[in-house]
Amino acid sequence: MTGQYEFLAQDRVVFGVPAARAVAEQAERMGANRVFLVSSQTLSRKTDEIDRIKDALGERFVGLFDECVPHVPRDSVLCAAAAVRKADPDLIVTVGGGTPVDTVKVLLICLAHDLQTSEELDSYRVRVSEDGAKVVPEVASPPLRQIIVPTTLSGAEFSKIGGATDPVREVKDLYIGREIGGQAVILDAAITVHTPDWLWLSTGLRAIDHAVETICSRAPQPFTDATCLHGLRMLDESLRINRGQPENLDARLQSQLGVWLSSTGLGRVDWGASHGIGHQLGAVAGVPHGYCSCVMLPSVLLFNHEVNADRQSLISEALGQPEVPAADLVAALIKDLGLPTRLRDVGVKREHFEAIARGGMQNMMVRSNPRPVDRHEDILEILELAW
Repeated sequence: MTGQYEFLAQDRVVFGVPAARAVAEQAERMGANRVFLVSSQTLSRKTDEIDRIKDALGERFVGLFDECVPHVPRDSVLCAAAAVRKADPDLIVTVGGGTPVDTVKVLLICLAHDLQTSEELDSYRVRVSEDGAKVVPEVASPPLRQIIVPTTLSGAEFSKIGGATDPVREVKDLYIGREIGGQAVILDAAITVHTPDWLWLSTGLRAIDHAVETICSRAPQPFTDATCLHGLRMLDESLRINRGQPENLDARLQSQLGVWLSSTGLGRVDWGASHGIGHQLGAVAGVPHGYCSCVMLPSVLLFNHEVNADRQSLISEALGQPEVPAADLVAALIKDLGLPTRLRDVGVKREHFEAIARGGMQNMMVRSNPRPVDRHEDILEILELAW
């Protein structure tokens, strides 16, 4: 066996400490004097969480951007980048789910290369060549880093990959930069209580998707096998408690820690069509990230079973029922959590299929699926399974 595993450019993960205190402590530790906040509108305008962080930062606070847009259209990134340039910070603190985190990741590329227009972003998106190989443009170090305080379970805080949608092509593009992710991550269960249950639980399924597609990768790693199998067990147990007892902060923290373990393959191990097609469900039909995993993962497991049954058996063992197919166990968990299970349940229409398939063939994760996806008809087959 030969291989290589790349660790993130991430210094630390802080957990169990109130977010406002932890942010101030990390800013002090990093020597930051001008801190800019990026958050969701809900957190900044309907709760006092962002005000608490502002107060903890004191004179270090220099600005806030809270107009992030789901699926991260390019223009929203450029608006955020303009706000950051105007404030001239030396650190960004991102509070929220995958949308604000991805917004900041891509805006850091804009700052690193002084990108001012949507068209200029084209030069830095990951492309897929005719033979399915991914082409990753070189990205310079950005002039500043971010600290991330996640409020969902999407795992974006543990990745060097950002996503942004090109509305013209109807494709969600991926961007990769070693230093665009979080230099530090703060896991505070208390700040997550404002997250709607459907969003918390569905992004928890997204994290399970991270674990499953890492374990089932065409190029698995022993390190990620260990972390993701344990993370899978933690999520299977804690998400069920989250549904019945959403106020249970211990269980919410266990889910956050499970995400940390389940995301060790994110951007470092080849993933497959569940994530790849999911990106296009968002770009074409506006499906939320977590719901994409709910409706795609069982069908992708079925599609891939003929080539990785042995790897899928590890998932069944981790979920406590080695005699039951992994696809069935994942589908049962989705149902138990009260989440949607079919494409038609989340607003996808058959007339969307062609655009989803067309965009999917440009996605590096679709093209690295364990069972090769070489034609857009293969994507249509998976979509039919999920319909």
